[in-house]
Amino acid sequence: MSIFKVLQFNMQFGQSWDDADPDRALVNLDLTISEILGHDADVVMLQEVEHAIPGGVQLHPPPNYTRLSAMLEGYHGHFSYPKADPRELPFGIGLAIFSKTPLRDTFRYDLPSPPIMFEFQGEKRTPTDRLLIGAKTTLAGHELQLFNTHLLAYFMLKSSSENHIEQRQLVVEQLRRSDCATLLGGDFNVSKCDSLVQQFAEAGYQTVQTREATWRRRPYVLDHIFYSQHLHLVRYAVKPTNASDHHMLVAEFGFLD
Repeated sequence: MSIFKVLQFNMQFGQSWDDADPDRALVNLDLTISEILGHDADVVMLQEVEHAIPGGVQLHPPPNYTRLSAMLEGYHGHFSYPKADPRELPFGIGLAIFSKTPLRDTFRYDLPSPPIMFEFQGEKRTPTDRLLIGAKTTLAGHELQLFNTHLLAYFMLKSSSENHIEQRQLVVEQLRRSDCATLLGGDFNVSKCDSLVQQFAEAGYQTVQTREATWRRRPYVLDHIFYSQHLHLVRYAVKPTNASDHHMLVAEFGFLD
């Protein structure tokens, strides 16, 4: 059985963690890159790669992804911003997949958000759309479908994805279309993940863990790596890091021949 390693990480555009003042912590992309390289993963799934600019401006080429691509020598990458939107808030934005083996059949798929009203800095807002990206690669002679997503944090809007399940369902539809070994990494932003895990299990996918929190700000398991029945989970670990307000999730898998 061939073993390969996957790293799932919401990198918060390189903003490091400061217990005393997390919202004003310094951006340290060098630390982010060092942490990623230290795990020597075969596949890397990243969320919040870039820092959103007011007014929905999207820089091309994306600066953080460009730097990551240069420093992750030997990796092949795929990146996408979500749909440009002047309502974008100044947080993390953009998804990336890196693989030591070449990527092909790359795509992006918009995940519409509902018009839920919320207040930000004294103004009434509605959320922007989210995103799913994907690519295929070949590892140890096996075709592997990769997906990466970052869903809307309904709990921050005093709601729940159980009441607004559309984004989750769109992701499940893509998973059901895959007929080979498949991995889905991401920040699912679900504070109580039982219904998420059950929904994806009904589509034939398991998550590597639900016990250890992956977010520093609240004790939630927001980050997951879901895997299809073509794969066997060998081991996993939640790795604390000061390179983000999220911890890293690392898992090793084998192909079931």
